[in-house]
Amino acid sequence: MSADHATPMKLPRSHLARSLPAALAGMLALALTACTPAPIYKSSGNAPMVTPAQVAHTPEQFHGQSVIWGGRVIDVHNMSDHTEVEILGYPLDGSQRPQPGDMDGGRFIAQLPGFAEPLDYPDGALVTVQGSILGVRSGHVGQAPYVFPLVKVSGAHVWTAKELRQGHNVHFGIGVGVGIH
Repeated sequence: MSADHATPMKLPRSHLARSLPAALAGMLALALTACTPAPIYKSSGNAPMVTPAQVAHTPEQFHGQSVIWGGRVIDVHNMSDHTEVEILGYPLDGSQRPQPGDMDGGRFIAQLPGFAEPLDYPDGALVTVQGSILGVRSGHVGQAPYVFPLVKVSGAHVWTAKELRQGHNVHFGIGVGVGIH
């Protein structure tokens, strides 16, 4: 037989049946990863993940540790040399966006250097902060006593509605669809 009439090699059906789902799973994972924005802060890989509630219970164990926390702005207080933002903590997704539908991790106070305009941290806004744990402070939530972890902030990001939607608009299906935004 000449090289012009080479017979194509046929793979056994079982090989194709095993390879196709693996290939589709790989493509799906790549597509989902490509749609998720990168984290805004670089975390130190050796620090354990800790919540504000855990720090409130054993603050001496975490003093000075770097954290990246996020949540919903509750209140803003400007002091003589810094600003304190009370935040209801939420878990963060892979892009470090707070996830308000998930169980809260406790409240904390983010200490920003200097004066921060309260309008830049509106009540209810979602925020992510990076900083180090200073300790705790006793206070109140309503009439109930509460222990607030204190975080000395080195970076803060207030999330816009557009940023919160990024990476969440992936849809799968067959057919025709119309989207109105």
